[in-house]
Amino acid sequence: MKKIWLTSLVSSEEEVKKIMAQLKTYGLGAGGHFWEDDLEKASWIKARDAVVDEKNALWVIIGSDQELRNPSLRYGLALLTITVQAKRGLNFPIIILQTGGEPILPDSLPTPMRGVDLLSASGTAWGAKFVAKVHSPSRKTIFSDYRLDLYGNEQIGQWFEVGPKEGCWPGGMFAVTGAEIVFHGVGPKGKLPDKAVLNYPLEGMKLNLGEQEYIAWAVQNELDSGSSYFVKVKGFPEAILFGPYSSAEDADVFVVELK
Repeated sequence: MKKIWLTSLVSSEEEVKKIMAQLKTYGLGAGGHFWEDDLEKASWIKARDAVVDEKNALWVIIGSDQELRNPSLRYGLALLTITVQAKRGLNFPIIILQTGGEPILPDSLPTPMRGVDLLSASGTAWGAKFVAKVHSPSRKTIFSDYRLDLYGNEQIGQWFEVGPKEGCWPGGMFAVTGAEIVFHGVGPKGKLPDKAVLNYPLEGMKLNLGEQEYIAWAVQNELDSGSSYFVKVKGFPEAILFGPYSSAEDADVFVVELK
C-alpha cells in the first residue's frame, strides 16, 4: 500500500490529527513526525530513512509562513530534501501544506525545495491533489547530472558528498559562504572514507559569484560515478558551490542556496 509521510513544522497535535483524519476519508495511509529544530545535533537527518522508504509515494511538509521563513528550519529542510532527492530522485513528489500566514512562493525557498507544490490547508482541494499525486502513474526517476548527498550527526559533524553522476571529473571543488570547511577527503561513494590520499589539495581559495564571496577547497583526484569528494563543513552555509576541479576562471559549477 502506498503511503504519505508527514513532516509537521507546527507543534499542534490537533492540527496534524485533523489532516490525518481527512486523509483517511480519501483512503490514504500516513505516517509522520514533528520536526526537531536542532542544527547542532543534525536532527534533520533523523527522518531520512522514514521519508525515503519505498512505500512512501508522497512527502508532505506542514507549516505556516512563520516556520517556512525561519532560517534554521529552512536550512534543515533543505538538507533533508537534498538527501531525499539523492535517494528518490528530483521528481519524488513533495508538497508543502501551508497552515497560515502570507502565501509562500516557491522561488523564495532554498534551491532544493523550489520544485515542490504549495497548497493551502484552509482550502478543500488539497486532499484530492494528494490522491492524484499518490496514484499518478510511475515515472522514470530523474537525477541531476551531479551527485549531492549528506551525512551528519552530533559526533561526526556535517559532511557533504559530491561527484559526477556519469563520466569523470578531473578533481573536485567545494565552496561555502557563511560557514567554514574544516576537512576533506576522497573515497568510494555512499560512505565517509576511512582514509584518503589527496592529490594536490587546495584550501582557502576565495571565489566571487556576483556579490557573494565563497571560500573553496579542492583536490585533483579523478572522480567517477563510483567515487566522491567529501567535505566537512562547520556552521550552516547560506549556499554551497561545487563542481569539477578547474584552474580556469569560467569553470562550470553548481550553486545551491540553503536558506
